[in-house]
Amino acid sequence: MLETGMKAPEFILPDKDGKMVSLSDFAGKKVVLYFYPKDNTPGCTRQACAFGGAYEQFKKENTVVIGVSKDSAASHQRFAEKYALPFILLSDPELTAIQAYGVWQEKKNYGKVSMGVVRTTFVIDEHGMIEKVMPKVKPDTNAEEILTYLGQGK
Repeated sequence: MLETGMKAPEFILPDKDGKMVSLSDFAGKKVVLYFYPKDNTPGCTRQACAFGGAYEQFKKENTVVIGVSKDSAASHQRFAEKYALPFILLSDPELTAIQAYGVWQEKKNYGKVSMGVVRTTFVIDEHGMIEKVMPKVKPDTNAEEILTYLGQGK
């Protein structure tokens, strides 16, 4: 797992419109990079809507919000439209960034073991360094926790 103070792995992934987006596109801004399991599932929807609701506050903090899952760009497009999500959603079906950030892990659900994305959020500073790692975040409080953290960073 990546840790605070490490260089954030670079990535280039398609957004919901098929446009290629890389981490280096946001040099000079903070980036909230959150990994989530799947579009349109209850927890992921609550988390995305919380980030959407707080989007203007993140912009005031000069912070970009990026959500990443292994869903297709078309799935992200429908998800963003359905919930009016104003931030970037990236598609990573080959698990390039998901594995680079160490969030593809063994999960247990009702006694069944499988591999999947563990809901994790990274705050990356203006120079591309990992400032904060939040593993196994709660969908309902993640956005607010990060805003609180950003506010304390002043």
